[in-house]
Amino acid sequence: MTAQIIDGKKVAQERLAAIAQAVSQRRAAGRKNPCLAVVLVGDDPASAVYVRNKKIACGQVGFDSRSHEMSASTTEAELLSLIDSLNTDPAVDGILVQLPLPVHIDSQKVLERILPHKDVDGFHPYNVGRLAVKMPLMRPCTPKGVMTLLEAYNIDPVGKKAVVVGASNIVGRPQALELLLARATVTICHSATTDLAAEVASADIVVVGVGKPGFIKGEWIKPGAVVIDVGINRQPDGKLCGDVEFNSARERASWITPVPGGVGPMTIATLLENTLTAALMHDAN
Repeated sequence: MTAQIIDGKKVAQERLAAIAQAVSQRRAAGRKNPCLAVVLVGDDPASAVYVRNKKIACGQVGFDSRSHEMSASTTEAELLSLIDSLNTDPAVDGILVQLPLPVHIDSQKVLERILPHKDVDGFHPYNVGRLAVKMPLMRPCTPKGVMTLLEAYNIDPVGKKAVVVGASNIVGRPQALELLLARATVTICHSATTDLAAEVASADIVVVGVGKPGFIKGEWIKPGAVVIDVGINRQPDGKLCGDVEFNSARERASWITPVPGGVGPMTIATLLENTLTAALMHDAN
């Protein structure tokens, strides 16, 4: 068996085209373009690349975008003050604070300062809580992007055994909630899991996001399983790879996401979907 590729770039482009059409219809109806404000603190090169890609995507769909680039010496109080001003700015529909933040700033405090209806990353406890009680509003971007990929390829999670490897607030925990909402039977694995290989081997759907290259071995994958690799790691030769041993896993899986070109593009597409949702809620108010 050789797994078929889940093409995140293709699905993301289809989503972006649909968003661009919705923006065009908004303009025709006399409504303003959705506006995303992105805040970058410090000079982390990877974060700068992510922010640039988000700005490019905004331009592609017709969004207005604002970039607030702050020095690494920015105080927590200064950052919170900026968020307060963006919260009250009627022109801004969505606010994204690029992580990680400098160590002297409390990331959770910053994320909680963003108004829930402008929290287009979906990280505010209010939005995660709504997902937990089956009333999703702003859904965390990467997990929602994973669900969009499954839907696009007619992969139905209902009744399937899903194993999520990684328990972060950004990917693992909300991903488990998304799969549970889709009526999968979900197990979350983490650093204290006693037999990770056995857990992975039992899964019909495996979602991995731990940030360790090749952490999940190909021989662990159940024949016919669906493998979603959220990890993105830069190797010494500069090439990117995921958290799953791709070549050996592909020989056992039925479907698999590549790195790059799998989940990554979906995260940005979902961010823009959330921003459009925020704009629609803004219209209603």
